[in-house]
Amino acid sequence: MPVNDAHPGYDSPTATATVTVVYHSVHGHTRVLAEHIADGARLVPGTDVHLVEIRAEDVTAGRWYDAGVLALLERSDAVVFGCPTLMGSASAVFKAFMEAAFTPFVSQAWKDKLAGGFTMSASQSGDKLSVLEQLAVFAAQMGMQWIGVGDMPGNNWSGGHRDDINRLGSWLGLMSQSHTDLDHAHAGSRGDLITAERYGDRIARLTHRWTNATPYETSRMTEHEARALSASLRAG
Repeated sequence: MPVNDAHPGYDSPTATATVTVVYHSVHGHTRVLAEHIADGARLVPGTDVHLVEIRAEDVTAGRWYDAGVLALLERSDAVVFGCPTLMGSASAVFKAFMEAAFTPFVSQAWKDKLAGGFTMSASQSGDKLSVLEQLAVFAAQMGMQWIGVGDMPGNNWSGGHRDDINRLGSWLGLMSQSHTDLDHAHAGSRGDLITAERYGDRIARLTHRWTNATPYETSRMTEHEARALSASLRAG
């Protein structure tokens, strides 16, 4: 189901907006989540979407650097940060990238850009909230404006399911969970990936509103409507 189907009456923007999803992935699971966020953002007309992987190869003596990536982020209207949750914290490679943002921090180059975040772990909790808090604080230090997940919680009642939208009940940012014995082809759940697309769609639409003064229609639903949507997606 295309994520825009859940946003009836949405008018396509005429101006452009640039959204960049920048992430680190160890085994490919977080990459899948990043790709679905990017796919959701691309569904919004007029959105120029970039998917950038932070690589361990670009870390030398503990310091990350890639001039091309930094230049892209400087011209982006919104940046979505993502990495796996490892030992209750952001991955070391992504931390190296965050520390390398000291230069745009000093010049306030990213100030007033929109931001969001996502993370993946093997455990149901895995202390993923700790990572989302790290990403949100990082964005705040950069002077950015944070966008959280806007969906109602799923899988929190007897009729719930792993494939529900926002099944982990996270709003600060997007959370997903993958089993340790399955490769990236089985990353997350169907509900996690749909939630990722919806998050990318939300960020793109808000970016158009923020940068181009594009009219924005808030999508709202009750908990009952959210459960019905998850059920229809499972049936489909």
